[in-house]
Amino acid sequence: MTQTALVLGVTGGIGGAVAVRLLASGWRVRGLVRDPAARLHAGIEPRVGDAMRREGVLSAAAGADLVVHAVNPPGYRDWDRLVLPMIDNSIAAARANGARVLLPGTVYNYGPEAFPLISESAPQRPRTRKGAIRVELERRLRVAADSGEMRALVVRAGDFFGPGAANNWFGKALVTPGRRPVAVRQPGRRGIGHQWAYLPDVAETMVRLAEQDRLEPFETFHMDGHWDADGTGMPNAIVRALGDPTVPVKPLAWWMLRLAALVAATPQEMMEMRYLWREPVRLDNCRLLARLGSEPHTPLDEAVRTTLVALDCVAGPR
Repeated sequence: MTQTALVLGVTGGIGGAVAVRLLASGWRVRGLVRDPAARLHAGIEPRVGDAMRREGVLSAAAGADLVVHAVNPPGYRDWDRLVLPMIDNSIAAARANGARVLLPGTVYNYGPEAFPLISESAPQRPRTRKGAIRVELERRLRVAADSGEMRALVVRAGDFFGPGAANNWFGKALVTPGRRPVAVRQPGRRGIGHQWAYLPDVAETMVRLAEQDRLEPFETFHMDGHWDADGTGMPNAIVRALGDPTVPVKPLAWWMLRLAALVAATPQEMMEMRYLWREPVRLDNCRLLARLGSEPHTPLDEAVRTTLVALDCVAGPR
């Protein structure tokens, strides 16, 4: 029998990538969209609705086996007002259908006491307001899963990059979408490791896990993704993709972000996350490897070039 998935956030990077990967496995995929004219990948069935409106989510999810909760407030704004009501609606939809909620997790849940290597059992003591919201979000998923009326699967990864992902550190800090970089910016100090996650690899991992038999009602898995051991690996990969070794790598001007944060929301939210660039933060994928045997992993240079093409930073193949 064909399984059915509803994807919230289908027009975003991770939501779109998971939807396409589900289609490839033969799932019937619905995408929740506010705009009836939204352009979706061929095969995705649009369902008009808003993640903030429960009745619309319940209607779109009717008969679904999987609810992919990949929706976030745009530009990091209004988390305190929007994030928890949206997950409550996804939980309600999953309960109504006995379905599983599939959630992309973040490292925001953790404070420095969990660093540098974070397992799924590490204590979640967040340092930031957004981190506290994410902890509460996952707590609600666990409580709902414990009720036996639904299931939940959290797949946590590092900073996203890849086609369709513009609202992230790669596209907001390292390069500027729509122009060829004359310099590559490096947010962390040299010698400080950082973890990245290529969207197609994340989507592949999430779907493989969602299709596993005998998962517990509430499960969490961590991905390793691309571990940049000293903070120079990702900027140097961008330089290689540009094909010009004279392009300089320069420190990110955090002082400019601090000034911009006085008047703009997105720089404020980026400044709040600066602590994740000041020391190594790495997710431990041993549990994932034990379950899947291996982790999907696109070579870094290939992943970076594909991302730069998608951001219109370099020309694609003719």
